[in-house]
Amino acid sequence: MKRLSVNINKIATLRNSRGGNNPNLIQVALDCERFGAQGITVHPRPDERHIRYNDVFELRKIVTTEFNIEGNCQEQKFVELVLANKPEQVTLVPDALGQLTSNHGWDTVTNQNYLREIIKIFKGAGIRVSIFVDPIPEMVEGAATTGTDRIELYTEAYATHFHQGKELAIAPYIEAAKIANQAGLGINAGHDLDLHNLAFFAKNLPHLDEVSIGHALICDALYYGLENAIQMYLGKLA
Repeated sequence: MKRLSVNINKIATLRNSRGGNNPNLIQVALDCERFGAQGITVHPRPDERHIRYNDVFELRKIVTTEFNIEGNCQEQKFVELVLANKPEQVTLVPDALGQLTSNHGWDTVTNQNYLREIIKIFKGAGIRVSIFVDPIPEMVEGAATTGTDRIELYTEAYATHFHQGKELAIAPYIEAAKIANQAGLGINAGHDLDLHNLAFFAKNLPHLDEVSIGHALICDALYYGLENAIQMYLGKLA
């Protein structure tokens, strides 16, 4: 079963734009679960322009599905935040300070020693670890020797080229997934997946465990409503 984790960063962005607590981030997370989402994802950044560090503590109290915290583990505050909350999963992303959105995966060869050490810390706390990687065989092979439990395939390239030729767009991801599976790694995916490209991706990517979707799903919720949007995305994963 392929699982849907809803990234609620954009809900926090909307809330922060006016101050106060509208929309209510905690209520949205509860509603996402009630509407069928199998996980909640957040990506706190140092400037707290969307998810605030305190949000993570409040969400940890109420999320009953899978709580996934993603972010830059090279920031000590992020490491401390994750260890204090012990989510079901932490996704390690090589963001730079002030980066608008994630735009590349780890170089798992160059950063091999670092990744082994930081992954050991999180796994020692009983947290499943996933690391963000591009669909490049060498990067997947490198990930397999870090001790991580899963990889998250960065899917922007797939989404960008989907309408130009979906078979070619997905080919590197199929190869990466095969390598990951042979190495015993779980497979997550995320970034720019939407109602147009998700079904083909989910149907053709072997051994896919989970997708994390935020921006597109929240945009669709403006037209279809949050409950309908979540059901539509779940339908694409069926």
